[in-house]
Amino acid sequence: MQQGLVLPEVHLCLVQPLGYVHSLGFIDQARYFRHQFRRLGAQVTVAKNRLRHDAVNFVFGAHLGFDPGLRERYSCIFVNLEQLGQGGAQVNAAYLELLRRSAVVDYDADNLAAYAQDASEVPVLPFGHAPYLAPASPLPLEARPIDLLFFGSMNPRRQALIARIEAQGWQVGVFDRPLYGAERDEFILQSKAVLNVHFYEASRFEQARASTCLSLGTPVVSELGRLSRPPAAFERCASWVDEASFDDFFARQFGTPAFFESARAQLEQFRRFDPIEAYADALAFAAGFAGEHMSRRPREPWRPKLIHLGSGKDYKPGWLNLDVLPRAQPDLVLDLGRPQSLPLRAESPFAGPVELVEGSVDAIVANNVLEHVPDLPCLMTQCLSLLATGGSLVIEVPYERARTAWQDPTHLRAMNEMSWVYYNEWFWYLGWFEHRFQPEQFSYLDDQLQACTQERAAFMKLTLRKVATTPYERTVARTMSADPMLPDDAWALGVTPAATITPAAGQAVAMLADPAPTRLPRPLNLRDGRFSVVT
Repeated sequence: MQQGLVLPEVHLCLVQPLGYVHSLGFIDQARYFRHQFRRLGAQVTVAKNRLRHDAVNFVFGAHLGFDPGLRERYSCIFVNLEQLGQGGAQVNAAYLELLRRSAVVDYDADNLAAYAQDASEVPVLPFGHAPYLAPASPLPLEARPIDLLFFGSMNPRRQALIARIEAQGWQVGVFDRPLYGAERDEFILQSKAVLNVHFYEASRFEQARASTCLSLGTPVVSELGRLSRPPAAFERCASWVDEASFDDFFARQFGTPAFFESARAQLEQFRRFDPIEAYADALAFAAGFAGEHMSRRPREPWRPKLIHLGSGKDYKPGWLNLDVLPRAQPDLVLDLGRPQSLPLRAESPFAGPVELVEGSVDAIVANNVLEHVPDLPCLMTQCLSLLATGGSLVIEVPYERARTAWQDPTHLRAMNEMSWVYYNEWFWYLGWFEHRFQPEQFSYLDDQLQACTQERAAFMKLTLRKVATTPYERTVARTMSADPMLPDDAWALGVTPAATITPAAGQAVAMLADPAPTRLPRPLNLRDGRFSVVT
């Protein structure tokens, strides 16, 4: 790495669609990146779905969905972990286009032809020994209770190869449910070896799986496909079997003293594999990229058009995510259930400088939030204020008749079909005058969040639209209010409307008549607060 280079803050972002467990598969790679960058002196953070405005972001799993517009405000380098090109993963065209137009690092040089215009501009980062995974007291290989462990996506080809191994008398352990991280590693540590067989025809060597297992002190038996080109560092660190030798290896070699002796030598060889120079080059690349990007990105505060009330597992990239709990890792810890003055300016480590302005937001989503808010009228008032006329508030709440309505001990209320009347018909009770909410789409949802009948409802989903009140509605509001809501007529005295007129003691204030009303060319008929011209 260059001497005197100013290291950027590094943030590792793991893309995880809501509830998608397989995104946990990025933990191993992100942890290894963090290890190497920390060794080089960088400050590194990790989060799901969250990008940091003040850091260079390495994004894992963008093939699962990523808004390319986020690159305008965030410095993003995409980590490709997919096997691309002919015979590889069937990724969508949007992902390949994202790679073509972005900064990328890859784990295998054979992927670059699928997207890179100049392969020399894409750093290739192999996965080597991870010393933080080394067990303090590993079980001897011969004493481990699991003959072979296989983990990963299953397909007919892999099933057929596992059946051939079991036909030779060996048991192959597979998970009946997905496990990742430390929970999976417990089983790797109990295995004599881990089986690696290719999923795709491209048959690129699965470095991430192999490096994790070898770092844990568990040998790897890997298929060597016709197109496989494992990195040189792995060639002496695994037992390789091709289609022709597959059955013979498990019939005659696996599990023998010679196998275990060779496996221990392979593990020792792998402990010396440290690709730190590749990561140093990648960090220098990231520093240059981030410096250039940050110099030309927008300087003004972000005025979000979309707001999400809540964070945690429901975090929405590209939205302003608000929560009252810091542990939910929101963009801003902000409680709209308490009075806030607009415009509101704040600094967020994720979103950068933010400004909330009255009437500037297109949509607010409150997913299972309203049942927790102590002062719900305050929250609804501030949502109404933030939304532009025509903007929507999308609400999902527990249905009061459901058995699950009160199962959460933090719930303060459950709601029903009439819970919205104050925000619509009786808006003046809340002190609203010029705008109110108009209910639009409504549906009952079952406990799987699918549309259902009222009898099966566990939740309600409702869209409220901010609309301007009609003249008649404002007349009703004025009628029902304790305050006649007179306009300030100070302009008639030659002062600005904001001024307060305070007569001196004993001095009368001249009563000035309102200016003559504007004359309309035709008389009007008033019906339900609307007028029509009488012809």
